[in-house]
Amino acid sequence: MARRSESPALFDLAQGPDLSIERRVGRGLIRGAGVCGVDEAGRGPLAGPVVTAAVVLDPACIPDGLDDSKKLDEATRERLFEQICAGHQVAVACASVARIDRLNIRGATLWAMAQAVRSLAEAPAFALIDGLDVPPGLGCPGEAVVKGDARSLSIAAASIVAKVTRDRLMVRLAAQCPGYGFDQHKGYGTAAHRAAILALGPSPHHRRSFEPVKSLVAPAAGPANGSVPPLV
Repeated sequence: MARRSESPALFDLAQGPDLSIERRVGRGLIRGAGVCGVDEAGRGPLAGPVVTAAVVLDPACIPDGLDDSKKLDEATRERLFEQICAGHQVAVACASVARIDRLNIRGATLWAMAQAVRSLAEAPAFALIDGLDVPPGLGCPGEAVVKGDARSLSIAAASIVAKVTRDRLMVRLAAQCPGYGFDQHKGYGTAAHRAAILALGPSPHHRRSFEPVKSLVAPAAGPANGSVPPLV
């Protein structure tokens, strides 16, 4: 069963996320059954995987300051990441660049979200998904929650786990592929990143299906230049 929770008015978000949605969907569940929040990081970048996370919070020990990852500075995200992973159920899944190019970013993201939910140590009874879509193959009922990371603490926790995991991954990719600045822009299409693609060509971690990469690479490569290897 898939449902969608519509976006609230702006003033409804002023207090930040809470557990009201978790409590609402939990009323019809077996006592003690878990409700997980699911979110992603990395739909928009030109390079790197999309990372998803599923989190079942213990309501007795919600970390202080838990909020949408976009509203937090790096130090706060790192602190909350450690607390979430230490005291709550967490699972992470990634969709590779190859999968993104094969399925498209929406399909790859939904696939990874389902993988994260199914990878939790204890299967949840319900999943709250940030955004407009409930992924197929969750293994449990779900509800799409518009602006969910600003409304649901479980989704906010998942947004932090996904963001920190992906940022750390991009720092590692920067060491493997120097010159692109992955550690600085995390794969997003900054001016410096676009200039690096023009100068160096795409790395194996760039999304060839993304039109910005195609447009930037084509003038540099030229129609007769076959020296740029395709992504595997």
